[in-house]
Amino acid sequence: MKRLSIILFAIAISFTSCKKEKKATKTVESEVTETAVVAPKKVKIALSAKSDSNVTGNVVFKEADGQVSMTAIISGLSAGQHAIHIHASSDCSSADGKSAGGHWNPTAQPHGEWGAETGYHKGDIGNFTADENGNGTISFSTDEWCIGCGDDTKDILGKGVIVHAGIDDFTSQPSGAAGARVSCAGIIQ
Repeated sequence: MKRLSIILFAIAISFTSCKKEKKATKTVESEVTETAVVAPKKVKIALSAKSDSNVTGNVVFKEADGQVSMTAIISGLSAGQHAIHIHASSDCSSADGKSAGGHWNPTAQPHGEWGAETGYHKGDIGNFTADENGNGTISFSTDEWCIGCGDDTKDILGKGVIVHAGIDDFTSQPSGAAGARVSCAGIIQ
């Protein structure tokens, strides 16, 4: 009986002394990358008739990925080409639109066609065509503007948009001899 007790004792010890299997656990750390989602900036302004015209419309500026796009939809024009510029001030209070000042020219360049090697104002957008019904549209995009960035050489806030009665000749100084200011809107956020 003693022998049986020893055998049972040996069996019990062997069961309890067996090495317990260690389960390997692997911790996987995942990298969480946060990407800031920046909503595009957008400013929509209404053009008001000036210089006894009936020219009205809307201009929309959108900024995304370092580019500002502008789309202007204008009505009440005479058929043909017309100039559009960004002017130095958002003040459109005068009947002739001259309260908006001259072209926006923060880098002190001569007036010219956008991108000209000889220089151009940051406000020298160019010309567009109105159809026989007096309706015109222009779209423009650049990385030389921003909306509310605070850079005086790029920021369009506080400026004005002027539509002219005539065409910009891109050579007459300081404004391209584009004629009367027939519509004005201030870019105010």
